[in-house]
Amino acid sequence: MKDVIAIALSGGIDSLVSASLLKQQGHTLIGIHFVTGFEPPHRNPDVKPNVKKGAVTAIPDQDLQTRQMVARIEDQLHIPVEIINISSLFQKRVVDYFIETYTSGRTPNPCMVCNATVKFGTVLDVAQNLGAVRLATGHYAGKTMDDEGKCHLFRGKDPAKDQSYFLAFLNQSQLSSACFPLSDLKKPDVIRLATEKNLTPVTRRESQDICFIQGETYGAFLSRRAEFKPEPGPITTMEGNDIGEHNGLHRFTIGQRRGINCPASEPYYVIRMEPKANRLVVGFKTNLLFSGCEVTRINWIQESPVSPIDVTTQVRYRQKAVPSTLTPTGDDKATVRFHDLQSAITPGQGAVFYNGNEVLGGGWIESGK
Repeated sequence: MKDVIAIALSGGIDSLVSASLLKQQGHTLIGIHFVTGFEPPHRNPDVKPNVKKGAVTAIPDQDLQTRQMVARIEDQLHIPVEIINISSLFQKRVVDYFIETYTSGRTPNPCMVCNATVKFGTVLDVAQNLGAVRLATGHYAGKTMDDEGKCHLFRGKDPAKDQSYFLAFLNQSQLSSACFPLSDLKKPDVIRLATEKNLTPVTRRESQDICFIQGETYGAFLSRRAEFKPEPGPITTMEGNDIGEHNGLHRFTIGQRRGINCPASEPYYVIRMEPKANRLVVGFKTNLLFSGCEVTRINWIQESPVSPIDVTTQVRYRQKAVPSTLTPTGDDKATVRFHDLQSAITPGQGAVFYNGNEVLGGGWIESGK
């Protein structure tokens, strides 16, 4: 008898096709649609959650739009779909982290946090409480298990959609319960299968990194938050000369050119933020080149190295992994030395280490070198 699998269903094409493929394989499926409180504006903003059940809250009956959307998913897949409200948890684990990271002068990566603490944390717990042995998602990533029962995480087949970078903080227990039906498919294959199976997305929104920011800039989102108090401060050159004033460090990230608005012989770029002094330090493009970085709080999916190893390191989702030498400096710390200079290494972003297409682990960039 096939395993019972829960699948996280956003209503997009990737999760719908994932569910259909699992059904085709003979699995019994339970759908889970989770509400974060940051859904598109057609949802009723006045609806408040009720009936607390730990970190998960029952969805109120008044949210008819959500129920109608989920009903359309159920009609297409012919499986039951549970609706759970995790808005309080999502605010605490993801949105508050996003705000606090910007406040500290760093650039956050909320999707990496969400996957490890929300999707394969709370939602996985819900799935297991419902009787499922695994939780499936529409991620473009691959997973295998070796003869010793150890999980291995790989890039998905589609290089344009591969999302293994965002899954680098999953531990062995989480990976053992994970299922990625799209691992061997490319996006055109998924679109074709959706057409063949008469699957129609019930949301037009494509999965993205900052799913809780819609139709506005990061800066505008942060400025609307009552707990965020941006203040103007000096724009300073690498030599220490004040050349202008910024309207809040949260409007900038390392390597950014737009918004500096200070004339010079060549364009200025953001080199670093100094939150204690509320100072934006700018320089020229050559000042953005780094030979390496310090990485902390590393989650090792495979055994942590005890001596320097050659890897490829990916420091942004849309950036190619580059040849590097990783030298461990502690159980969860390492110095990474790039074989060629790299631009705009950004504290707060994730650095993910690969051996070929396999994810060895990932951590947070502490500083560039």
